[in-house]
Amino acid sequence: MTESLLLGPSLGTSTTLWSKVPALLSGDVAAWGYDIPGHGTQKPATTPLTAAALADQVVEIADGLGLDTFHFAGVSISGAVGLELALRHPGRLHTLTVICSNAKIGDADGWHDRAAQVRAQGTPSLVDGSARRWFADGFLARDPASGGRLLGELSDADDESYALLCEMLADFDVRDRLGEITVPTLVLAGEFDEVVTPGDARATADRVPGGAFTEIADAAHLAPIEQPAAVADALTDFIGGNS
Repeated sequence: MTESLLLGPSLGTSTTLWSKVPALLSGDVAAWGYDIPGHGTQKPATTPLTAAALADQVVEIADGLGLDTFHFAGVSISGAVGLELALRHPGRLHTLTVICSNAKIGDADGWHDRAAQVRAQGTPSLVDGSARRWFADGFLARDPASGGRLLGELSDADDESYALLCEMLADFDVRDRLGEITVPTLVLAGEFDEVVTPGDARATADRVPGGAFTEIADAAHLAPIEQPAAVADALTDFIGGNS
């Protein structure tokens, strides 16, 4: 039986973030990536966004693919949406994998500051800082094409959509609801991630009933592009054990 997997990107990226993983998954897993508002192929957002609305959007995507139930893996903002999805639509999920993400990411002031920066200066103003946060040392030298493409996508992201997503993250906090999650959940952390540290990610896994944790070596915040084989192996094992 083929298992269906939806793959969500991080803020500032598109399905490119997942481009190397599907071919490395077990042959029993069929994967589809999707984009978030104002990124990649998705139209811009013009009104405030919520995690609940983005979780509902994932269900709509699954419906469009004819998937009654599915596995879900999301990076950063999409990991947060995945937690909301598990709380809001648990009957639709076989498993949830939260990657380089958390029940609360950063602090509200920081997200509001970044939204203001993007509205004033555009997403290209974020590229230098993101290059430092997103990738472990040596990645950009090892794979400049992949890193450059993702940073280019950040520059091309719709400014207002990006700002609205920052404001969504400022408000997002499900730390007190992790104990309600009934979906089998795996939390993956990048060894060198400074946005969501391995310690913080492990604490989230520990608060989800039956939650599992794995650290991805030599990765920072965008583990699926930095270490696609390790991420694919973790997904294959987790999905295979919960099919």
